[in-house]
Amino acid sequence: MEFYGQAPAFDLTYSDVFLVPSRSGITSRMDVSLATDDGTGAQIPIVSANMNSVTGPRLAASLARRGGLGVLPQDLPLQDLDHAIRWVKDQPTAFDTPVRMTADATVADALLALPPVSGHGVVVEDDHGRFLGAIPSTRLGSALADATLGNLLHGSVASIDADDVPTARAAFDIMVAADLDFAPVLRHGIVVGTLSRTSALRSTLYTPALDSDGRLVVASALGINGDVAAKASALARAGVDVLVLDTAHGHQEGMLEALATVSKLDLGIPLVAGNVVSEAGVRDLVGAGATIIKVGVGPGAMCTTRMMTAVGRPQFSAVLETAETATELGAHVWADGGVRYPRDVALALAAGASSVMVGSWFAGTIEAPGNLRTDDDGRLYKESWGMASTKAVVERFGRLDPYELARKMLFAEGISSSKIYLDPLRPSLEDLLDMITSGLRSSFTYAGATSLAEFRERARVGLQSASGYEEGKALPVSW
Repeated sequence: MEFYGQAPAFDLTYSDVFLVPSRSGITSRMDVSLATDDGTGAQIPIVSANMNSVTGPRLAASLARRGGLGVLPQDLPLQDLDHAIRWVKDQPTAFDTPVRMTADATVADALLALPPVSGHGVVVEDDHGRFLGAIPSTRLGSALADATLGNLLHGSVASIDADDVPTARAAFDIMVAADLDFAPVLRHGIVVGTLSRTSALRSTLYTPALDSDGRLVVASALGINGDVAAKASALARAGVDVLVLDTAHGHQEGMLEALATVSKLDLGIPLVAGNVVSEAGVRDLVGAGATIIKVGVGPGAMCTTRMMTAVGRPQFSAVLETAETATELGAHVWADGGVRYPRDVALALAAGASSVMVGSWFAGTIEAPGNLRTDDDGRLYKESWGMASTKAVVERFGRLDPYELARKMLFAEGISSSKIYLDPLRPSLEDLLDMITSGLRSSFTYAGATSLAEFRERARVGLQSASGYEEGKALPVSW
């Protein structure tokens, strides 16, 4: 990356900068590879944040199926993390993960998991897990809330035999020929996934992120307290592909000790540590064994650290400095937080990040943890909260005695509850991935780059005023 003009003497946010187009010989966005180079196996440079309201097993599986990497949060009990990792590994790679419910579940129950939008649906089973049928989500919107799913099953069920769809293109053609928008996929009478026309189409465009056994990849966060070695070993046995040692202030002795401990286990998987924002932080963490550094203090939508403590750094400059140091040391950087638009993801990559972590942006999706809720105006949302907030503290330390828990709650930071509304046009994680990756592909072509490495080298970044940033936004009203 180079600055278009004189390099600034002050720190920059993503809003302060823009990409300048360069001469390009790339004729199609699809000639661009978005695969990362940090050893994680990700095929797109998108990582979901290890926040309780963002990454659960369902979102992690959906993200990996489209080439990204989900990081399960450290607040889950170890046995739950073990189960979540194994669950992700068991999910289909070529088909969507089914939303399974029993016949006596109600429409209201189903609407807690899925909105009445096209391309989604519920697989209905009996109490013994035998397949009874499937209901498109759009049907849920016109049914009575107390109606049981079993009562909505009528006539023969349109389904697809897995052996009839050797390729994603074949799956798409079958669905078009049969005029299907959603269907369960069966093999020998057993449901192995679901498909929509859009998901079949996506499978022709995205490459899943897989481990050496052909299973979806998944990462897990790990705190720096307690028996870190035992926890890391247990997660590795469960099949985790990336370990993320995570604490708000990553440049501290406790992190360095925990990092050195896990590094000595020689687990054979990438080791991420953070968060830091300086060259010195990168050098110390890499020296202790980290292969990837998580960068960002205070830019997240749910974070109040900068306003509470004045600690942090504008994210573009933080990524730029730390990525340069990491490259020198043979390590990599994840840019954690601060992205509001696809442009911000492109700028983080231009600054040197190998992947970009997304938090609250993904919290308002169908696949995110938690039930769908409806506000007084009928808009769908999910609840989100910061990982240093009172709510997060209670979840993380709820088993402490009341006095110790009260002490930790007294000094909690961050937003404990925020409504993240589903975008009616992009209610799914995959809808957002389409938007982000299409923007990235265009960014690469404007720079004349066909890979992440080329993009870092060829990107030219200019400075802009606040009014320059506003000029780039689409008008919300007509002329």
